[in-house]
Amino acid sequence: MQESEVIIERRGTAGIIRLNRPRALNSLTLAMIRTITEALNGFARDADVATVVATGEGERGFCAGGDIRALHESARAGDGLAGTFWREEFRLNHMIAVYPKPYVALMDGITMGGGVGLSSHGRHRIVTERTRLAMPETGIGYVPDVGATWLLPKAPGEAGTWLGLTGLDIAAADAIYAHLADLQIASSRLAEVIETLSGLPRGSSSGDVDGVLQVYAEPPGESRLRHNATMIDRAFRFDSVEEILAALAGEDGEFAAETRRVLLTRSPTSLKLALQLLRAGRSSGSLAECLGRELGACLQMLDNPDFFEGIRAAVIDKDRNPKWSPASVEAVKAQTVENFLKPAEPPLLL
Repeated sequence: MQESEVIIERRGTAGIIRLNRPRALNSLTLAMIRTITEALNGFARDADVATVVATGEGERGFCAGGDIRALHESARAGDGLAGTFWREEFRLNHMIAVYPKPYVALMDGITMGGGVGLSSHGRHRIVTERTRLAMPETGIGYVPDVGATWLLPKAPGEAGTWLGLTGLDIAAADAIYAHLADLQIASSRLAEVIETLSGLPRGSSSGDVDGVLQVYAEPPGESRLRHNATMIDRAFRFDSVEEILAALAGEDGEFAAETRRVLLTRSPTSLKLALQLLRAGRSSGSLAECLGRELGACLQMLDNPDFFEGIRAAVIDKDRNPKWSPASVEAVKAQTVENFLKPAEPPLLL
């Protein structure tokens, strides 16, 4: 019998959601999103559940994001599954953000894209010494989604812009610095954390949960983003990718040089659109507003050649050598970016 892709269980007063595709780094399918949504609804109604804990099976990752191979195939077939996936995923992200009970995400190992959506919107976000967090979408001809354009602008200075444009992965200390996580706990103690949370009394508050988590917390070490904050703020304060690249070219040091090298490998169209979405998110009034804007952009991406080329290079042929069209940020027309910002039809209903 095939094992479930999401294991739902009750342990004491804790409702446990265990992503169970370890060989695929627990990447999300539509069926998984629906199972998680149903479980959260059930736990919210259950008076005996005090806390909900989300975790990933295997030692490599919490969740590496959506199953982009399936999204690629859906877009090629035009069967509408990709659009359905994003709509239901975004509704789940919003549900987590407003969830009525303490929600604890254990971001152990790789936490990317949709994995960030399952964790960083929660009330209690735990990273470990193994955490590698990223929003890597510009590298596959896509854009930061799952409410990232709401989360990233809330990072200190321009750290969120750096994360959203480069798509580079960061460690636990950086995730905490960027306000995408709250505490670091050793991976070896996570089972003990779950056991302790399962013993909390009915009706426990987020303060009660935080008290438990603080007992296990450890210093996260130095943040690379914090260390380079002055340079990041100086180079990424601009509202055009061209100006950011020019500013990086004038900076000294390997961090700035590495950042610029990485940006030049990303989809130029994705970079321009991502920057516009991040700037719009900075002035938005709610997560729902950002999710709605992201959905419109995502649906337009289904007609974008860079989306297919990026996934081909990353997961189909795995040659890591995408041929972007157009190939430079200077060649991306303003109207092209504007077209991605059309509202989704039908709009996202939360």
